Amino acid sequence: MKKTYVLDTNVLIHDPEAVLHFEDNDIVLPITVIEELDHLKKGSGEIPFSARHALRLIDSFREIGNLSSGVVLPSGGTLRVVFDEEPGLPLSTNDDRIISTARFIEGKGENDRPVILVSKDTSVRIKADTLNLTTQDYLTDKTTVFRRFGNITEGDADPGEIRSVRYLKSGSKVFRVYGENNIQIIRRQRSVMGIVPKNIEQECAIDALLADSVDIIALTGRAGTGKTLLAIAAGLYLCTKTIHKVSADHLKKFDQVMVARPIVPMGQDIGYLPGDLQEKLYPWMQPIYDNLDVIVGTSTEHVEEKETHYKSSQYLIETGVVHIEPLTYIRGRSLPRRYLIIDEAQNLRPLDVKTVITRCGEGTKIVFTGDLEQIDSPFLDSASNGLSYLITKFIHEENFCYLNLRKGARSALAERAAELL
Repeated sequence: MKKTYVLDTNVLIHDPEAVLHFEDNDIVLPITVIEELDHLKKGSGEIPFSARHALRLIDSFREIGNLSSGVVLPSGGTLRVVFDEEPGLPLSTNDDRIISTARFIEGKGENDRPVILVSKDTSVRIKADTLNLTTQDYLTDKTTVFRRFGNITEGDADPGEIRSVRYLKSGSKVFRVYGENNIQIIRRQRSVMGIVPKNIEQECAIDALLADSVDIIALTGRAGTGKTLLAIAAGLYLCTKTIHKVSADHLKKFDQVMVARPIVPMGQDIGYLPGDLQEKLYPWMQPIYDNLDVIVGTSTEHVEEKETHYKSSQYLIETGVVHIEPLTYIRGRSLPRRYLIIDEAQNLRPLDVKTVITRCGEGTKIVFTGDLEQIDSPFLDSASNGLSYLITKFIHEENFCYLNLRKGARSALAERAAELL
């Protein structure tokens, strides 16, 4: 049976092309949604970009038909913009007005179709439910694939269910497996920039982070498992390591380690914070500086017979070896030959992940790190965030590796607290 879906504004911010993803069902946009998109479209950052994208898409359908009467979508459904609201309901907020419009549509009983309000806001769904209105989250990009993979298997053979890089332990040996039946033994207890792996998960992570054949990596796990520390250490090593060419030229594998984090959920700007860019960034990037300090204090790797013991984390940044940037400013750039680390990636939308990966130029390797159980955005969860979406889409790509680190490495106290609290 065909259904009528009433969309909340946050659905279009999450996915500006959401109106195209409801198959042959009918889509209704309350006029309040258009007004909110208009309010949000000004400025820079991911939210204004999404608002502008959504408005342009809606306007493109206006050019081929009357939105108040309904325009036929490519999927076979229709798209309408509706002014009407249910009389008698309190309208103190925009959320109330959107719910009221959904009630009005349901009250008309058009073609006896079920009316469903789609919102990523839990409070909107709760409010609507008290009025006996059917609601649901935006389900198009929800996924649970990440729960099935990312672990190190044990045994004599790999089941081969996926094609991306995975790791197999057999006896005392660990193998990197990719494609259908490609297998390669890895070097165990390999330290990088003085960071020594504390468990088999970290050994496999270091192998993937350094492997030439792996271009994109997703490292998940709770705080203290070493995701970000290992990624930065591997990046620094590959930025100082030289590779020997036939021409006898010595070239760095990567020109720079670039670390980016979402400043706040949903890509808001940082202009309201005091100070210059570095002063604005410092509170948000403090965990990156902490990891750099750990590496600088322990590095004993040698490159061309010289110890790569950097003076300080600030020295790394001032000399351009490491560049730290808010994720908001990635859009529109081209980033060749970078070792790109996206930290706290669980707070990204699927659209944000696509934006970041499409910035990667020739020779760039990208690492996403995050904790899928620690999401700060009010409109994302473990099944709908960009990191989970990335894992689902790349799980069969041979140049992709997903590892879920479960063993804490920060300290025995931190590990016990994570278990108990």
